[in-house]
Amino acid sequence: MKTRLSILIAFFVIITSFAQDKKWTLKECVDYALEHNITIKQNEYDISLSEINKKDAFGNMLPNLNINGNHSWNSGLTQDVTTGVLRNQTTQNTSFGLSAGVTIYSGLQSLNRLRKSDLAILASRYQVDKIKDDISLNVINSFLRVLFDKETLKVAEPQLEISKKQLERTQALVDAGTLPKGDLLDIQATLANDEQSVVVAENNLKISLLSLAQLLQLDDIYNFDVADSSISNIPLTKITNNSVEEIFQKAVQNRSEIKLAKTNIEISEKDIIIAKGALLPTLSGFYNWNSRASNAERIAGVVIDSNNPTNIIGTVEGSGENVITDNFTPVLGAADNYFNQIDLNKGSSFGLQLQIPVFNGFRTKNSIKKSKINLEKSKLQLEQQEIDLERTINTVYNDAAGSLKVLEAAQKSVASQEEAFRYSQEKFNVGAMNSFDFSQTQNRLVKARSDVIRAKFDYLFKIKLLEFYYGIPIVVE
Repeated sequence: MKTRLSILIAFFVIITSFAQDKKWTLKECVDYALEHNITIKQNEYDISLSEINKKDAFGNMLPNLNINGNHSWNSGLTQDVTTGVLRNQTTQNTSFGLSAGVTIYSGLQSLNRLRKSDLAILASRYQVDKIKDDISLNVINSFLRVLFDKETLKVAEPQLEISKKQLERTQALVDAGTLPKGDLLDIQATLANDEQSVVVAENNLKISLLSLAQLLQLDDIYNFDVADSSISNIPLTKITNNSVEEIFQKAVQNRSEIKLAKTNIEISEKDIIIAKGALLPTLSGFYNWNSRASNAERIAGVVIDSNNPTNIIGTVEGSGENVITDNFTPVLGAADNYFNQIDLNKGSSFGLQLQIPVFNGFRTKNSIKKSKINLEKSKLQLEQQEIDLERTINTVYNDAAGSLKVLEAAQKSVASQEEAFRYSQEKFNVGAMNSFDFSQTQNRLVKARSDVIRAKFDYLFKIKLLEFYYGIPIVVE
């Protein structure tokens, strides 16, 4: 028993350690977000609803078939179904039937609704694709933010170690009387500033990791971490070899919001055709079959009425004599067999029905006008989407070019500051530079390195965004 318990504990520890050591790549983050995002799931249901609407549109083109039935109890003065005479009686009547109908022609409205439903499914899918693109960009931006904060921390930590060593060395020199105590205070101030920079960098990293984990909607957001990236050089890309116009034309072909806007135009055009179809005649066919049965007494025969055996039905012209005939009265018997009644009382009808629209309170004309207005709105929406896309690509393209120049300048600056720092460190070590000037050189180096990191990730995001609009999958190594 103890052995089994030990194995379970060890297994739990291994699994827990593995979960904590798990580091997510960019692809894993994007894939997870696309699979679990609630907004995407909600809009995917819209696709399912559109597919159901298509089935409705197809079903409207098929014949309809209905079965009806009725059973009633009648008491009091009711009409006898066999004699047609009103009698005080209690009877049960059963009737049922079958009806079928089909629309033969209705201005092709049903066919156009089916075609519109295909476009609605396509529009729903484009809407989901657009949401996926937006979420992917948000995840990529958050992921790069985490990498940026990690790089910033990597810059701050070595500077803290340098300051600690300088503090030890300065303390020893001050104790020996070689340096004034003011130098020690300067180094202590620099160390405190570096410690603060590390704390701020660590806090920023925790916040960015937490934000990304929440964006992914993870259950365990506090043990989340991403894989380190070796983005040390300027990323190689050929995207800037293309002009803004080339990237824009490629984006127009690929972007989901453009495809969605174009599909909405096609849907609006179909709405106009459907609305105009209501101006045309409608031809439909029908078939009905019905029968009935009753438990009321039926006429079994006739006998001469003993109370009034004859009836005068007229007179002879000329003589004036009465024309007399026997007066019969019906003899009622038990109701006929149920199935015999069904067979005897059955009947059917079939035919065609033509309906020609003449006037319906301007509803059809107004529907056509509304559809035309919606078409113009859809066209304007496409135009606006293209304008927004072109503006965004122009902005990102120019920003990318500017970010590259900033990055190159920052790299030159950091190279100069590193050389200046090495020279200052040598002077400080031999006592040729005071601690204040040395800390200023160190701060300039830290700022230069931070500027490089910031410029690098800004340029990287702009480049990846251009590649995204061009249709190139985003990969961060």
